[in-house]
Amino acid sequence: MNGTLVKNQLIFDYASGSLGFSKSVFASTYLYLNSKASNINSTFEAMLGEDLLNNDNIPVTKLKYTDCLKNEKNDTNEIYADVSPISKLVGPLNQIKWKQVYKGFKEFNPKVSDENELKLIKMDPGASVPLHSHGGQEYILVLNGSFCDEYGKYNKGDMQINDQKIKHTPIACKDEGCICLTITEKEVIFFGRFGSFLNLFTFIKSFFK
Repeated sequence: MNGTLVKNQLIFDYASGSLGFSKSVFASTYLYLNSKASNINSTFEAMLGEDLLNNDNIPVTKLKYTDCLKNEKNDTNEIYADVSPISKLVGPLNQIKWKQVYKGFKEFNPKVSDENELKLIKMDPGASVPLHSHGGQEYILVLNGSFCDEYGKYNKGDMQINDQKIKHTPIACKDEGCICLTITEKEVIFFGRFGSFLNLFTFIKSFFK
């Protein structure tokens, strides 16, 4: 499922404004880090804008050009002018107070009210996640460092989208580990020797979200 079509669908949904908050933060961060994806988004926005102009059935609100301009200077906006969307939400990544889940693996849950679970994960160099899949789609965006799995290597700005058909074992690079932004639509399903125990742990953990 981790192909161009499904990635472009996410970008198109973002350009059309049809995503919820979590996926909008995820998609906009992806566009911030990946210039190729940003160019695709610009193309989609141009297409959607042209389609809107060609639709005579949409009522137009009467606006003066001054209604679209802000004269006051906002120092806060200047500070965040060149900061990734996720950093605007949670602050600098190097100041996050991570919660350790197990050795070499930490996570941080932004306080977001949304049906999709937006999460930051940090893996120490060489750390791995046991073989697993997901009940729904899983979105992974590399913010720093890199990781690899059975399907390839993913560096800063790379995105992976998986569904329940994909089983993988992510392993952080041995040099610097990785920090990733993730969305999981449903719980993780673990396999292997400790799969049953990990699935039980995940189930219990869901009651404390």
